[in-house]
Amino acid sequence: MNPARHFALIPAAGAGTRLGAALPKQYLRLAGKPMLRHALETFLSVPAIAHTFVVVSPEDDYIDAALAGLRADQDVRLSVLRVGGATRQQTVANGLAALSTHLPAQLSEPVQAHDWILVHDAARPGLTADLVCSLIDALDDDALGGLLALPLVDTIKHASSEASGAQRVLASPPRERLWAAQTPQMFRYALLARALDQEGQFTDESSAVEALGLEPRLIPGSPRNFKVTRPEDLALAEWYLKGTHE
Repeated sequence: MNPARHFALIPAAGAGTRLGAALPKQYLRLAGKPMLRHALETFLSVPAIAHTFVVVSPEDDYIDAALAGLRADQDVRLSVLRVGGATRQQTVANGLAALSTHLPAQLSEPVQAHDWILVHDAARPGLTADLVCSLIDALDDDALGGLLALPLVDTIKHASSEASGAQRVLASPPRERLWAAQTPQMFRYALLARALDQEGQFTDESSAVEALGLEPRLIPGSPRNFKVTRPEDLALAEWYLKGTHE
């Protein structure tokens, strides 16, 4: 068996409606570039990443402009797959299915069952090459795989909703063993495809793997690798991207 390779897969078919922008949030400009491009450039800077795949909706009109100059002859480790679905789960699953037959020119064979897939949110522009390398180094010999995450420092409240819309506290779970999931999330191709094909709705890849009765490993991430979700997140993301903040 050939050594396992590492492939990045970025689902970018979402509309980002919570941000209230005129275009999908992954294409909003941050620090002079479309948000999506920051993560792409990070993966392209890591030699261990054999290829990066971006999964967009079939009708996406923005991706070509966002990638202008990134697929030059000197670095063609980037492909666009126009197979995005209605949800993140569908987009990742469709992307994985396309990888079984998609063969970029510089690869000798399509993605194999034992190859690693690093799934990363398009709306996490603060990812760094060091974070990608730390994830790969920590998990390359792991039997299962895992994800970047941060231990929670705030007390978490489990809420109930009243008919009036008011929120009341049901419980305060102990925070000592609670982590906030980040991305990339790194699993073997065959395992991830099987996990996402099972019944259920999953908000991230780790949840799908956990539903198989498995326990992914948690690798410390970074506060700068947060997900841009609300309008106020844009200024914080730009602050990280324009400086050397960790």
